[in-house]
Amino acid sequence: MSIRMGISTPVVLEIPGRTPEWERTAGIAEIARIAETADRLGFDHVTCSEHVAVAEHSASAMLGGSRGTRYWDPLATLSYLAARTTRIRLCPSVLVLGYHHPLAIAKRYGTLDVISSGRVVLGAGVGTAREEFELLGASFTDRGRRADESIAALRAALGERKPEFSGSYYRFDGLVVEPHAVQERMPIWVGGSSDAAVRRAAELGDGWLPAGVTPELVREKLSRYAPAAKDFEVVVGTAEVIDPIAAPDRAEAVIGALAAAGATIVQPRVRHESLNHYLEQLDALTRLSCFEPLTPGADR
Repeated sequence: MSIRMGISTPVVLEIPGRTPEWERTAGIAEIARIAETADRLGFDHVTCSEHVAVAEHSASAMLGGSRGTRYWDPLATLSYLAARTTRIRLCPSVLVLGYHHPLAIAKRYGTLDVISSGRVVLGAGVGTAREEFELLGASFTDRGRRADESIAALRAALGERKPEFSGSYYRFDGLVVEPHAVQERMPIWVGGSSDAAVRRAAELGDGWLPAGVTPELVREKLSRYAPAAKDFEVVVGTAEVIDPIAAPDRAEAVIGALAAAGATIVQPRVRHESLNHYLEQLDALTRLSCFEPLTPGADR
């Protein structure tokens, strides 16, 4: 079984206890080399997460210690990578919907879609950092309902020069958004692994984008919230760190189990101790029998 693979981009965020030492001093040159290599090898997408400001005293405690304090801005980072690549897709993973007006997202990422010739995938989520919501003056308690409406508003705005929408939280008409996305339907992948997140993805999105989860959880969630769209994407990171150079059979088995559970794209977490080691692991992934490269001009 072959499957596409995406890149959970190193350097752009720090995960306590998991980020290798070399990433701490790396910068845009290293990020660009990763994106260029992934682009050449036929990977599906690169990612960049969003946080504006994370409370230092609680960073290591949130989400079981999985959130650090370093987050590169996704729009600036992906815009730079758009100019350094030609095929690979660009995915903010994920934008916190409550931090932005839908038209601001449509304008900013619509412009990126123009710059990249239609390569943007909009990763979107509800968010969990109450202190960050309060810092930005965003409403926290009803963020789920706002996110649902924001996705509907984005559907009405992305790719439209004169978008119109009327909801409980957002209303707009009689306005021009130029430039706007060149894709007729920019894909929206909804992040999170809660029941609410999977329901939101299945009902409102074009894909589901959880973090590293087990095949059993993927299978269970999809059985309960089966999406209607046949081209719905399930984009899953590996919960296990794999080593396709030293243990290709195990890497194949981990990726294959996610594909069998319903994943359509896998973001492998690979062991790496330097930039060159990471690039070598990307090359090793492409030599697995399950790797499906992105081909020039392919429908995505």
